[in-house]
Amino acid sequence: MFGNVFTGWHLLIVLAVILLLFGAAKLPALAKSMGQSARVFKGEMKAMKDDDKPVDAGSTSSSVEATPSATPRTSDGSPDTKP
Repeated sequence: MFGNVFTGWHLLIVLAVILLLFGAAKLPALAKSMGQSARVFKGEMKAMKDDDKPVDAGSTSSSVEATPSATPRTSDGSPDTKP
């Protein structure tokens, strides 16, 4: 969209304005914070994509997920009836 509008001179002018606004001393800190923000954003996007992936159907024996029971169980799986 902007490929035909911006040329190399436009980029140099934008960089000069940024240099004038922030100063040469603050540019490394600005670049570092932008890099960290981009890294965090990329990590969050990857985590969201991982959350959206379907769960492997072969990993569970039924479609109902097992939930922990409030009743304690013995080693053989039967409910513990001790008071």
